Amino acid sequence: MASTRLFNLKRHLPELFELEHLLVRAGARVRSKVLTQVSVADTQLPIHALELGSDAPGAPMLGLIGGVHGVERIGSQVLLAYLHSLLERMRWDDSIDCQLAGLKLVFVPIANPGGMYHNSRCNPNGVDLMRNAPIAAKGKVPMLLGGHRISRMLPWYRGPKDAPMEPELQALHGYMEEQINGRPFNLTLDVHSGFGFKDRLWFPYAGAFEPIRDLNVMYRINRLFVKTFPNHTLYQVEPQAHSYTTHGDVWDLLYDNSLIQQPEATFLPLTLEMGSWLWVKKNPRQLLRYRGLFHPELPHRRSRILRRHYPLLDFLMMATRSHRNWMKTKPEQVDKDTRAAIKLWYDGEART
Repeated sequence: MASTRLFNLKRHLPELFELEHLLVRAGARVRSKVLTQVSVADTQLPIHALELGSDAPGAPMLGLIGGVHGVERIGSQVLLAYLHSLLERMRWDDSIDCQLAGLKLVFVPIANPGGMYHNSRCNPNGVDLMRNAPIAAKGKVPMLLGGHRISRMLPWYRGPKDAPMEPELQALHGYMEEQINGRPFNLTLDVHSGFGFKDRLWFPYAGAFEPIRDLNVMYRINRLFVKTFPNHTLYQVEPQAHSYTTHGDVWDLLYDNSLIQQPEATFLPLTLEMGSWLWVKKNPRQLLRYRGLFHPELPHRRSRILRRHYPLLDFLMMATRSHRNWMKTKPEQVDKDTRAAIKLWYDGEART
């Protein structure tokens, strides 16, 4: 049975095979747990969560999440490549231990293993996990794309009305809520692909045009990244609603709940949407395969994408660890940064 499982993973889900191999190699350097298991083809596919660095309840936390949409495999592969580099550095680089001592680093690289096994955007129940949270958009959303309840045979299906969240999303939501609780500062990055010709770095809201409470923090992070990496002009930073609005975004739900449960803390969920249309433009043959719409098929391009986002991931880790050095908490500075952010992202006025 074990050999059959390994064969199936190598063939259908090499990302999970690689992740479990990394876990074995990491040993005690990584704390891990299985959030839940999904039954696919007589095989139980686990959703692994990995934790590195400090386990102190007050340490700031950075969460890195991938594979929510199973067909967007490159997101999981980017996180696995970064995890591999961290684990190798921990073998010989004393500085990485110092960095990790000041924060908690969390990985959930494959949040939808059943969807990835079947090369599908949705989970095995036909539900789009990024449309499945019990939160509705404020205002109209694009037909189908914004989430619907018509049929699981159509993409972007939200699931039945009043049904609980899908098991994968329940597991991810519960785990992230547990990690956020009690910490003064939290960042997450959810890695996707498949929209546009440019890499986008989105922040909430996905379901509303209104600015988030922590808009000043997002403005500071953006300025900090631009000043630190002035030649790294890859990302279009914007609220997700500027591209399209959706129902059921789990990060909107977690963000709003954090404002109620921990009003003095900061939680900022980000989404990296890698622009896969550019990969298709450079290699139109990818249109012949569904996966090709979301994944760089050519080996040299895949390698380029795997190393392309290292500076961003390193930056988010450093920014989380050192958040007290760059966050401005005086009311007058918060107001100034908020006004600047509204001018930058909302055409000078807050849209509702």
